[in-house]
Amino acid sequence: MNTKYLYWITFIAVNGGLLFGLNMAGIAGANDLIKNDFNLSDSGLGTVASFLMIGCLIGALFTGKFAEKYGRKKVMLVTALLYVISSLGCAFAEGFAGLTFFRVLSGFAVGATSVVGPMYISEISPASKRGTLVSFNQFAITIGIFLAYVFDYFLINLGENSWRYMLAVPALFGVLYLIFLLTSFPESPRWLLANNKNEQAVSVLQKIGGKNYVDNELPDMENSINSELNKDKVSLKELFSGKTGKIVLIGTLIAAFQQITGINAVLIFAPDIFRSAGVGGDTALLQSMVVGLVNVLMTIVALKLVDTKGRKTLLLWGAFGMIVSLAYLTFAFSQSEKNTWGVLIALLGYISFFAASFAPVMWVIISEIYPNRIKGLAMSFSTAVSWGCTFLTVYFAPIIRADLGDSALFGIFGIFTVIAFIFVRIWIPETKGKSLEQIEKELGL
Repeated sequence: MNTKYLYWITFIAVNGGLLFGLNMAGIAGANDLIKNDFNLSDSGLGTVASFLMIGCLIGALFTGKFAEKYGRKKVMLVTALLYVISSLGCAFAEGFAGLTFFRVLSGFAVGATSVVGPMYISEISPASKRGTLVSFNQFAITIGIFLAYVFDYFLINLGENSWRYMLAVPALFGVLYLIFLLTSFPESPRWLLANNKNEQAVSVLQKIGGKNYVDNELPDMENSINSELNKDKVSLKELFSGKTGKIVLIGTLIAAFQQITGINAVLIFAPDIFRSAGVGGDTALLQSMVVGLVNVLMTIVALKLVDTKGRKTLLLWGAFGMIVSLAYLTFAFSQSEKNTWGVLIALLGYISFFAASFAPVMWVIISEIYPNRIKGLAMSFSTAVSWGCTFLTVYFAPIIRADLGDSALFGIFGIFTVIAFIFVRIWIPETKGKSLEQIEKELGL
């Protein structure tokens, strides 16, 4: 196994995840500045923050189809260009409408990345390493979120245009991503085989694992793809009916639960939440950096455990820890005197348990349980639903905070987390250590 080459192309692929994180959290330190600069209401701020997710939903919904038709690599190239254009557009926006438009454009890229990144990595990975390698995408997202907080902290005092510098940061990383893709990045061998480019597919597989790897993997891939070619093209009706419909429902619900348990609302409004707990100014951004760092470190824990302890075990323990943390936060914010250290520790606990479970494992599961014939369409649908849930949480978070308080917000997220725990316990299958073809057979597809 040429692990050096395998990890190199995985590194290039997860640069999209890094940009995902930078775009998601980069606005965290800019919220108050944008609100004051454009004289926005709480609803207006929610619109600017959340409309990125509208773009994500649309980008995710159509990416699967484009990835099947044009290939995973070309979709990634387009996303890299969109990251650069949208970031610069946000930085130079002259008003609310322009900023919102470029936030949506940025969302197109993030949504596409959230589909094509895990899809690509799952298709180049051997079964023994797939969970870890797909989780690297989430690891890159957490690094992007942490870097966004760091840049926000150091740019916050550069004057009235500091928010523009914050939103320009992803453009720099977007250029690097584009260069990597153009210089040393292969197409997915499964896509190449499905499109009668067998020699190129064999070449990629040989670079990844050598001749023995080709001999072991190629027959299963060819048999799986040939069996799918003999079937009729998947229809929307089939996607939502019978055994296929059940699998799509499971994948879509776990994708929805990843978001309605509140993670992106917490990450985007972390500085504001700390201010509500009595932490002011730069200290709120500094504590947000701690949140971002813990997010990164706990994702490393997930990387270590996802291929040893299993997907389902991580999800159950993660949900349990999140429930305890959210219960405390609900209690703490209901008190007139806030325990600042208690709030920080509970938020770090919530982030830790999420980062070690739902954050990476959701992407691993939906990249594994969908057979190749429906993978593009099914992953697009599930991811689009996930982004729809993200939009709702981020849009309504500032409104709920203003009208009902932070206690109500964390209480709502806690209720959804309890439901998520029950769902995982009953419905999520264990896919650790199984080939994509083996998973497909066990699910009866």
